[in-house]
Amino acid sequence: MRYAGLPAVGRDVSRLILGTGSVRSNGVEAALDLLDRWVAVGGNVVDCAHEYGEGAAERAVGRWLAERGARDDLLVLTKGAHPYDGRRRVRPEDVTTDLHESLERLGVESIDLLLLHRDDRTVSVGPLLETLNEHRAEGRIRAFGASNWSTDRLDEAWSYATQHGLEPFCCSSSQLSLAVQNEPAYEDTISAGDPPSRAWYARTRLPLLAWSSQAAGFFTDAYRPGDGPPLIERVYGGAANLERRRRAATLAAERGWTTNQVALAWVLHQPFPTYAIVGPRTVEELDSSVAALDIVLSDDDVLWLNLEDER
Repeated sequence: MRYAGLPAVGRDVSRLILGTGSVRSNGVEAALDLLDRWVAVGGNVVDCAHEYGEGAAERAVGRWLAERGARDDLLVLTKGAHPYDGRRRVRPEDVTTDLHESLERLGVESIDLLLLHRDDRTVSVGPLLETLNEHRAEGRIRAFGASNWSTDRLDEAWSYATQHGLEPFCCSSSQLSLAVQNEPAYEDTISAGDPPSRAWYARTRLPLLAWSSQAAGFFTDAYRPGDGPPLIERVYGGAANLERRRRAATLAAERGWTTNQVALAWVLHQPFPTYAIVGPRTVEELDSSVAALDIVLSDDDVLWLNLEDER
């Protein structure tokens, strides 16, 4: 495993983060097996959300923590303030309601890292930051950040926190993968794959927790271009991404890796701090993702894979 510092949570964290979005479809027992393997290989962060499976993911993680007695082995990241039943739900009262429910489901007294799952540009950043700071002061959360927030809103939040002596967001979580999104995968989500966003992260050095870091299976051998799942075709299909996939496959064949591992390594070799959220369904898939940590890409490799340079 590889680690990097995330000072707000008080310890180094693994560069890969285990996602739990598939708990409902994959089954709780499979999730428990993955968590066992995750800790065994040195992973120390698990990604949940109040919204995932109507609480199934958080309950599965809570069960694992209780049965294994391993609270200190795992940093729990969860997200709240997700839209529901036609309402945006990014208000201080929604943050508080979701937080209390997440604490109960997880069976913990404090969440290591809480992210706002969505943004609502009609809501001022001030009350949100003040609410998060209050929960941090009262010990319900150790650190907090934002998921699917645009860079200008992140700037706004940073300015407010600085001007009012508050703890700022310690990280951001947006989509980032070697395959560039044609359109958002889900409503009100944000990708950091465009050049201006990547330049912003390089300038600010705000750590990025990349979701869909493997482009929903676009780089796996199981994917058949033009005949894949609708989400992949809609979000990642097209000539430019197929060329990125071809280049990743070429590099993989030359150096004894898999195409999917090369794509994951690309996310981890950005000129700003990145952590990749992965969503394996089996222990074998988990181990394959962990192996990608040993891949070393040159700056030229990174540019070439993203069609920013030719050879």
